[in-house]
Amino acid sequence: MAKKPDGKNTSGRGQRDLTVKVKTARGRKPSSTRWLQRQLNDPYVKRAKAEGYRGRAAFKIMELDDKYRFLVPGARVVDLGCAPGGWCQVAVPRVNALGEKSGKAQGYILGIDLQEVEPIAGCEIHQLNFMEDGADEKVKAWLGGKADVVMSDMAASSSGHKQTDHLRIIALCEAAAYLAFDVLDEGGTFVSKVLAGGAEGELQKLLKQRFAKVANVKPPASRADSSEKFVVATGFRG
Repeated sequence: MAKKPDGKNTSGRGQRDLTVKVKTARGRKPSSTRWLQRQLNDPYVKRAKAEGYRGRAAFKIMELDDKYRFLVPGARVVDLGCAPGGWCQVAVPRVNALGEKSGKAQGYILGIDLQEVEPIAGCEIHQLNFMEDGADEKVKAWLGGKADVVMSDMAASSSGHKQTDHLRIIALCEAAAYLAFDVLDEGGTFVSKVLAGGAEGELQKLLKQRFAKVANVKPPASRADSSEKFVVATGFRG
């Protein structure tokens, strides 16, 4: 059995550093290497793969819903910017979109995204720019009525400039909020990702005028070094 010079046993596997190390390959930026290493060692990434979710973001909506309980059986849900589909996957069993829970109301999930999204059982998915003229009417037509939940995990493409990225995602969130005002039923819920950075004051004011309660939350699945948080607005006033 291998021993250190001091005579101590070095074969204890439980004490090994299990962190996956990634070497910087030719042509790969150091920032890309750091991102890849973080992904490979992220417990939520590993758990998503093990449980069949399309991304670690699935656990963010799971944790938010565990706290605020808006994905209930029978709920009609619109997921804006739904690609790759992790939030839809979480919503399917919770709203009983497949009708598998006997005696429970059957919900409905409408996914919207700019890009094509692989089908998800229990969801109706459409390729659409929700900010184009007439998009809200299309959404209501697909819903066949009003929604109980409008949720969004959208993020604008990163520019590398923190303040610019903050303004872009706030603009996206505001656009999502205005669509929610048009398609939500009274008492409905709006959930959206935002980035902390000082420009979200007007958005908060807007939501507080339209909803009974507005909470700002950073779920455990959101990386500690990220400035992202989520706004959960409940009790839409109509």
